[in-house]
Amino acid sequence: MKKYFYVISIQYLGYRFHGWQKQPNVKTLHLMVDRTLNYILEGKYFKTLCAGRTDAMVSAEQAAFELFLDEPIQDQNAFLELFNYNLPQDIRALDILEVDEKFNIIQHSKVKEYNYLFAYGEKCHPFCAPIMTTILDYLDIEIMKQGAKLFEGKHYFKSYCYKPTDNGIYNREIIMSELIENTIYKANYFPDKTYLFRVKGQGFMRNQIRLMMGALIDLGKGKLTLMDIEDSLLLHSKKRIEYIAPASGLILKNIDFL
Repeated sequence: MKKYFYVISIQYLGYRFHGWQKQPNVKTLHLMVDRTLNYILEGKYFKTLCAGRTDAMVSAEQAAFELFLDEPIQDQNAFLELFNYNLPQDIRALDILEVDEKFNIIQHSKVKEYNYLFAYGEKCHPFCAPIMTTILDYLDIEIMKQGAKLFEGKHYFKSYCYKPTDNGIYNREIIMSELIENTIYKANYFPDKTYLFRVKGQGFMRNQIRLMMGALIDLGKGKLTLMDIEDSLLLHSKKRIEYIAPASGLILKNIDFL
């Protein structure tokens, strides 16, 4: 029997979800997507696979999943409109693209960009909480900018993996790593200055970017030095990064399939 394959791009506010992956007795993004598809497909067979599972409270401007069907979608625009009509208001489908059976969303080469949005030095409006982390202590932003650039290139990232094992693949390449003033995300209740840690690469380990952000926060507080960051990226480094930055500031900016 012929199969039909589609890639659907979506965006979501992750604040009220326990991540992407289905789990017993909790509300997840995969659960809500599949529940909506089951309704609009009227119980017909389908299967979904995600390009990457985000953690609890992590949001996405552009994520993607692959949809497998036994029957073709006759009108993709109408399908997308019906899908959005029935999705929760904090999930939105952006577009749909038909692919062939050779495409595998998990194995297909891709580059992901993550943004981490944060502010410091003052208590922020509660409405900031879903997408921005607030550090009440003073942060030295200039040294954090220098620290962010140290992550660029090929390094050994075992210190930035949550619960690493002895047989993990820790040699990774970061295509871009920078800390800049935020000009992308705006709201009238945001503080005057907010900042973005931007990271781009082909593959990330569990909590890697939040551990990288945690290291930069400790660097900005004076708990770590630039030499500590450099040492943490060396093979056989004994330096362990312990602070995992909060999840709600992390945003999957986009996925580019190569």
